Amino acid sequence: MEDYRLVADAVAADIAAGRLRPGDRLLPQRAFARQRGIANSTANRVYRELARRGLVVGEVGRGTFVRAAPRTAGPALAEPAAARIDLELNYPLVPEQSELLARGLAHLARPDALAGAMRPIGPTGTPRAREAAAALLTRAGWAPAPERLLFAANGRAAIAAAVAALVRPGERLGVEALTYPQFKSIAARLGAILVPLATDESGLRPDALAAAHRGAPLRAVYLQPTLHNPLGVTMPERRRAELARELRRMDAYAIEDTIWAFLTDGPPPLAALAPERTILVDSLSKRLAPGLAVGFAVTPASVADRVAAALRSGAWAATGVALDAATRWIADGTVGVIGEAKRRDAADRQRLVHRHLAGFTVRADPHAYYCWWELPEPWRADTFVAAAARRGIAVTPGAAFVVGPRAAPGAVRIGIASPPTETLDRALETLAAIAHGAPEDAATVE
Repeated sequence: MEDYRLVADAVAADIAAGRLRPGDRLLPQRAFARQRGIANSTANRVYRELARRGLVVGEVGRGTFVRAAPRTAGPALAEPAAARIDLELNYPLVPEQSELLARGLAHLARPDALAGAMRPIGPTGTPRAREAAAALLTRAGWAPAPERLLFAANGRAAIAAAVAALVRPGERLGVEALTYPQFKSIAARLGAILVPLATDESGLRPDALAAAHRGAPLRAVYLQPTLHNPLGVTMPERRRAELARELRRMDAYAIEDTIWAFLTDGPPPLAALAPERTILVDSLSKRLAPGLAVGFAVTPASVADRVAAALRSGAWAATGVALDAATRWIADGTVGVIGEAKRRDAADRQRLVHRHLAGFTVRADPHAYYCWWELPEPWRADTFVAAAARRGIAVTPGAAFVVGPRAAPGAVRIGIASPPTETLDRALETLAAIAHGAPEDAATVE
């Protein structure tokens, strides 16, 4: 039997060459299997491999559609020859940060300092690092205890360690029905069964959490109470208190993702209301830069050893050099200065969103680096993504955020952090013009 990877490579080559274009619908899997002379099970593996590479996206009840050029050519959803504006990846950078960060690394030019930073270090870090991280994560009257801090290589590693510590393979893990796409991948690799939970304008609904737990016990729930990605919702304190009570009643844990929370002055975290039931995860990747990441996990005493063991066994702990640099940047105020600059930058960019997408149904917090755009009729997410790609703009279809078999929403997420402001301005203007037109008109754009 032909290896499924070879078949996937052939389809990927057709996408790279433009024979299959963004928005094109692939054959149903059975028809694809007949066409290629392969088993239906092999065709299923081919389609899963293409999705894993980020080349296609499946929509329940509609089929599988070409989503992107090959990852080696970049992450944008555009044809290989197009100039790309990436509104998928979302890493904020501000002009002053490189100079500020360089100062914090100057000490590593000394051999003694470098030797010290390169010594092996465990997930508990150093007392100085724990004190600095606790100060950084303090907000809204809540301050984590330094002894409850663990350090990961980045935010995703902290999340993975929390899941591994709380949820065994085959056990159920609750999650908001729209969620951070990388979390879905993390949970799948760790064997957790994701259970989508309904939300409303205040975030995750406690009654949805309780109902899912009655159906079959949930070991934990992953949620983003502050600046939810992609919806931008910040959960009010009253709702957080209701969830805290529900977690205690269920005897379950929460994994609270606060990675974007530095952009706003929100209510106290869930960890302040249910400290014995919550693992709070955060990171420096958005505050600083993705290549300078250190992740944080504030853990209850009851699961601290399990999270630390997961960080060690998964090789997910922070390195000594990264932790040394992060500690200095926090202590000397660099992280705070850059964070404030990014708060101003995000607000400026959201004003561009408001200007260009006024009149459309857009959900966005004025402090967030992203927005959720519910597209007007007759647009669907796949056709809009394809139309944007033809104009050299990459946006993320709503299906990427969906948990479970629900129908793909007619929405896209716009990440506004990465391109220069002038480029973002032009891109939003172009996207608005596309949405004001018809799909059949956009299909003719070259």
